[in-house]
Amino acid sequence: MSKKGLLILIAAVAALGGLLFGYDTGVINGAQFYFSKYFELDAAMKGWVVGSALLGCLVGALSAGYITTKIGRKAALIISASLFTVSAFGSGLPEFMQQSVTLLVIFRIIGGLGIGLASMAAPTYIAEISPKDKRGILVSFYQLAVVTGFFVVFLATYFIGEGNTPEQNIESGWRWMFWSELIPCSIFLILTFFIPRSPRWLVMSGREEEALKVLNTLHEKEEAQKEIDEIKFSLNKERKTQLKGASVLQKSVIPIIVIGSVLSLLQQFTGINAVLYYGGDIFEKALGFTQEDVLAQQILLGAVNFVFTFLAMFTVDKLGRKPLIYIGAFGMILGFLFLGGSLYFEAVGLISLIGILLFIGAFAMSMGPVTWVLLSEMFPNKIRSAAMSIAVAIQWAGNYLVSQSFPMIVESDANARGTGFWNGSLPYVIFIAFIIFLIFFTKKYIIETKGKSLEQLEGIWAEKYGKIES
Repeated sequence: MSKKGLLILIAAVAALGGLLFGYDTGVINGAQFYFSKYFELDAAMKGWVVGSALLGCLVGALSAGYITTKIGRKAALIISASLFTVSAFGSGLPEFMQQSVTLLVIFRIIGGLGIGLASMAAPTYIAEISPKDKRGILVSFYQLAVVTGFFVVFLATYFIGEGNTPEQNIESGWRWMFWSELIPCSIFLILTFFIPRSPRWLVMSGREEEALKVLNTLHEKEEAQKEIDEIKFSLNKERKTQLKGASVLQKSVIPIIVIGSVLSLLQQFTGINAVLYYGGDIFEKALGFTQEDVLAQQILLGAVNFVFTFLAMFTVDKLGRKPLIYIGAFGMILGFLFLGGSLYFEAVGLISLIGILLFIGAFAMSMGPVTWVLLSEMFPNKIRSAAMSIAVAIQWAGNYLVSQSFPMIVESDANARGTGFWNGSLPYVIFIAFIIFLIFFTKKYIIETKGKSLEQLEGIWAEKYGKIES
């Protein structure tokens, strides 16, 4: 196999962590539509069961920095795959287990731990094995895997649920939706044992020869030597810092972490996961689709998400990161204007569906992949694990806030269809406000990373905020 082919294959294996991220968070869309009826959950409890996994994601992301630094990116991916497997089996609540919301929440939190760990380890690993001119598209594999997971799980939940009556889905269909995740979990767990360790982590661990061997396997010899020299220069220019570890609380580091964290938070405050988690409720309650149509509509949603992610992959290294954010932001605003406006003016119909699909497509070609690309690139070597861990943890905290509050806002008196002031449009007005803020934030604070090595980016931050000291 050619070096290019091997590089793509290894990146694809690591990106399976993203597929399980998408699958695990997507399965809740179809499953919650039925287990909410099985357990007779109100809006607050529905938000808790759906959002509980995100608390696990938060803890997983916070611990990811320590785990990926201590035992490596590869080992972290293996642990995450194991957590996914336990969660997938347990969330279906087999007959020998107690049939309780509490136990379901426990297994969802275990899955969240795996997601949080993988969401930091996978893009970091891919960025660290990639040449700088291919890093954008290869890290985008992670987001492609995420949306592939969403699309595949929407197909799986459709075919599982389509053959059953609504009563059968309420009783047992949602269990098989969770159990279907065991297939990709097993594949990911097995394949992660065969990928190499991150060359940057190997250098940081004093295993330079092994790092060079990995780079020679994946890159051309001259490029591999240049890459290892850049890594060594970046890590050794302040040996004291490397040995003691750079504090994330120092003046030169805090602005970088804040920028990355706000970007992570804004990715969630666009409202993407409100649509992905509660798509079934939106289609049924807001747009008037029947229960039989809900799962089919989600396939359409997943297909748009999947296709537009490809568009981002093949433009992120050409157009750059910031232009894609601008284009996507305007598309997301337009999509929610269609959806929110159709609800407010009681003109629900095709325009509402177009609005949802336009929003999904715009997100998929912008904030979906670009956020992960930027997070994997923007943090200097000496703080990358800790900084990305913080940024990703904050992303999951934002995800939890959106997933917990969305059903309550939807069912609030102010938003009530026919009697409330907002007439069903309030959540989308809130999301539009955050997307507008995203445009201004990106313009002022985000630096363009296209075509720059990770070490060059470290120099840019040093010029803006000062060198990272021990």
